[in-house]
Amino acid sequence: MEIVSVKNLTKKFKDFTAVDGITFDVQEGEIFGLLGPNGAGKTTTIRMLITLIPPFSGGATVAGSDILKDRDRVRENIGIVFQDPALDRQLTGRENLDFHARMYNMPREKRLQKITEVLELADLTEKADELVENYSGGMQRRLEIARGLMHAPKVLFLDEPTLGLDVQTRRKIWDYIQKLNRDQGTTILITTHYMDEADYLCGRVGIMNRGKIVALDTPRNLKNLIGADVVTLEMENGDPGPFGKLDYVKKTVAHGNLVNLSVENGERKIPLLMEFAQSQGVKIKSVELHKPSLEDVFLQYTGTTIKEVNTDSEERSRIGMNIRRGR
Repeated sequence: MEIVSVKNLTKKFKDFTAVDGITFDVQEGEIFGLLGPNGAGKTTTIRMLITLIPPFSGGATVAGSDILKDRDRVRENIGIVFQDPALDRQLTGRENLDFHARMYNMPREKRLQKITEVLELADLTEKADELVENYSGGMQRRLEIARGLMHAPKVLFLDEPTLGLDVQTRRKIWDYIQKLNRDQGTTILITTHYMDEADYLCGRVGIMNRGKIVALDTPRNLKNLIGADVVTLEMENGDPGPFGKLDYVKKTVAHGNLVNLSVENGERKIPLLMEFAQSQGVKIKSVELHKPSLEDVFLQYTGTTIKEVNTDSEERSRIGMNIRRGR
């Protein structure tokens, strides 16, 4: 059963189209991911779905309520964890949860019961009465997610929930997200630019780039689109032309001086590829073999890597900040 339904959702800011006519559904009880680089439109999509900003065109329903016509009902049925921290660091963990529950007019008995429940779920019972300023980054993130569960939302939105956390802490957050999905049955819509995060957590993934969803399926099916092992050749000239003629090469994607070749039994084909390159006078500087990843899917659909798009976006943001500061 669909619990989130998005149809041709579009958001423009003057002449810039941040979200460009996207359509997707999220099933009840699913962990659904929007994967893409910084500036792809993921956060703008979330902000429309949680009724913080209106769409330019198109629409969506969340838990059966229209995001434009029934905003209050949508808000009653959702929880949200934003990218930026939103806890009061001068309060304890318990006090943060209690304040949030009061905002939803939860009766005292129910409020106390729910606080105990989510603290246990987040493994923060022993730290409940410590000030949040003394929590680690991972503990604060777990508390924010726990706070989003206080009013038993039907859909929990997590916007880059592990951004800036170390690898070990990220893995703990992943296990926590899976646990609350499994034990609470909460539907989760998560945005991320971490390939491994989307692969590990999500039942289905929509890959976003420049405001559009360029691919949508399970991580396994998306990787199967590549169809075989990926052999990456670093060349003095990144033209894939010669290799595309080989009958055992299914696909070629050139990226700078790198060429990705999709081949079956890649480890056995590498000697053949080297022989062919030599016969064609093509100089190979290095060879790498790996199984298809979501990064390969992103590269195939966009012609660039997600890391490069993130770097470009961060550089544009830095330049923009310097311009505004008069530098």
